[in-house]
Amino acid sequence: MIVNDNAFIHPAAKLGSDVKVDPFSTIAGDVEIGEGTWIGSHVTIMDGVKIGRNCNIFPGAVLGAIPQDLKYSGEDTRLIIGDNVTIREYCTLNKGTEAGGSTTIGDNCLLMAYVHIAHDCILDNNCVLANCVNLAGHIHLEPFVQLGGLTAVHQFVKIGAHSFVGGGSLVRKDVPPYIKAAREPLAFSGVNTIGLRRRGFSSEAVHEIEDIYRTLYVKGNNVRQAVEQISAHAPDSEYKKAILDFIENSERGLIRGYKNR
Repeated sequence: MIVNDNAFIHPAAKLGSDVKVDPFSTIAGDVEIGEGTWIGSHVTIMDGVKIGRNCNIFPGAVLGAIPQDLKYSGEDTRLIIGDNVTIREYCTLNKGTEAGGSTTIGDNCLLMAYVHIAHDCILDNNCVLANCVNLAGHIHLEPFVQLGGLTAVHQFVKIGAHSFVGGGSLVRKDVPPYIKAAREPLAFSGVNTIGLRRRGFSSEAVHEIEDIYRTLYVKGNNVRQAVEQISAHAPDSEYKKAILDFIENSERGLIRGYKNR
């Protein structure tokens, strides 16, 4: 463990082996940091934070501040960060509230500069948030979600696995898995074929997903009609199940299909 003399580490904080803390950072007592993690200069880590192994926290980040939620009344909540996470300059990650208990960041996530993640959000593994993405409270990003820079996401929205949201988007509705979303208002703009192929999806799997989304977004069906047709005619697979489960469990409704104006 290498801690600069100008950093403040509370005696009760638990730091693993090979943790490195640069000058002028502050680490509170109720904090755990896994082995091999680097804490850059001028980082503030408040009570209730657990950070995994081999993470990189860049200068100016503030982790574990209390929620920006007027209902928060000092309850004991957490911010949990997985392994191999990179948090770039001036990101702000808030703790959870009594409603959710914790804000959770999965393994292998990349949060670029100035990202804000509010209370009770859940980021599954391998998510990438570009510069200045803002997540309101209670948002859930499934694995391998990518959000373009300056994207803002409404509270309680869910974004499905392997989806890509274009930069500058306002995300007010749920985004199903495996797709690209762009335009204003945010709309389906095709299947995320490049991302899927990069992650090892076969051509057959990509074509199957494309067929499902033609039924949902291209053929003029409403959601109920599309679900009936997909259930009856699409071959059974993990992709069909994931899409139908996402639709069934959507609480805010799905983003719209694109229509030429």
